[in-house]
Amino acid sequence: MSAASNCRLIGRWRIVEADLWDRDFLDLVEPATITIGANGHGEIAFGAMQATLDLGYSTSMVSFTWAGFDEMDEVSGDGHAELLDDDAIEITFAYHNGDEAVLKAKPETSSTA
Repeated sequence: MSAASNCRLIGRWRIVEADLWDRDFLDLVEPATITIGANGHGEIAFGAMQATLDLGYSTSMVSFTWAGFDEMDEVSGDGHAELLDDDAIEITFAYHNGDEAVLKAKPETSSTA
């Protein structure tokens, strides 16, 4: 994968739906988000899970491994996010030896002027 400078996914995204969980679960602790940084790292949080991401970049896609905690249990896995035609992203998120989910996220907009 190439350098982050050409990647269109860098930024903060609001996770709005998932194939395995409803919106109430996604926003259980805080609003569900994924942050894709330009420095090779990012973060994701939904439900009771929070994790850091190690990123690889292309223009319209990132791949990642992740590690974090879900209800105080250590969890890890991998995944990727791809830019869609409607400027949302589709995230394939897999737990190591566990579930795989498909999430959809939209660019986060600020509510302050």
